Amino acid sequence: MHLSGLFIHPVKSLRACAVASAGVDALGLVGDRRFMVVDDSGRFLTQRTLPRMSLVATALDVDTLTLSAARAGSIVVPRLPDSRAPLHTVSVWKSENLQAEDCGDAAAAWLSDFLATRCRLVRIGVAFHRDVLKPTARPDDTVNFADGYPFLVISEASLADLNDRLAAQGEETLPMDRFRPNLVVTGCAAFAEDNWVRFRIGGVVFRAGGPCARCVVTTTDQLTAERAPEPLRTLATYRRDPADPSDVNFGQNLLHETKSGALRIGEAVTLL
Repeated sequence: MHLSGLFIHPVKSLRACAVASAGVDALGLVGDRRFMVVDDSGRFLTQRTLPRMSLVATALDVDTLTLSAARAGSIVVPRLPDSRAPLHTVSVWKSENLQAEDCGDAAAAWLSDFLATRCRLVRIGVAFHRDVLKPTARPDDTVNFADGYPFLVISEASLADLNDRLAAQGEETLPMDRFRPNLVVTGCAAFAEDNWVRFRIGGVVFRAGGPCARCVVTTTDQLTAERAPEPLRTLATYRRDPADPSDVNFGQNLLHETKSGALRIGEAVTLL
């Protein structure tokens, strides 16, 4: 088995970036979900209610984040923390009172105009701290602006299994970006990742956090923002959680025991 895909989502719920390598720090992949779009109350916004978020492309360089969209131009935002930036109190699900840096009026205006809703862009800075609020977490497990865990892994075989079922029903097959993973693995059986308790990729050790229950974002075309019943309709026929049948699972959430390191495409995946 080896790592065949590596994805960073610079802004929570905006479009992902495929990369060949990435650093790992205490929050997850360096650059992953370090920015977030929030409403006037500081509550996070996602494609669940604003599918147009999928139309905003992201790009990172050493110093900046660039947001762009068709017929809307682009805007460049400083990537690094700034102690002079105003702080906002923000929340992600049950994580309340998180301190995040405001990214300025220009970014807020650009996003508000494109998404047709009042919002602001915030960034993780030195004042940010967020524990993983899950039963599988340990005291040293922290996370960025992701829903709950710092990493998500999906195998190519799992997506192939789903696509075979979709094709057999005359439905269009789907790309991996529908599921927004960080790590994609090849060389294993479909849904093998469900049973990985601990494993290593390169020098980074991961621990299973639990299955990923999927939502309406998986039904959103990441290039057009259009929605359709699949893949949730088909996944519901064979991927319901036995402990909670209201959940439809696809992929495994992960916690990283190695808090500093790097990942590269092609590195071996070794079960521990």
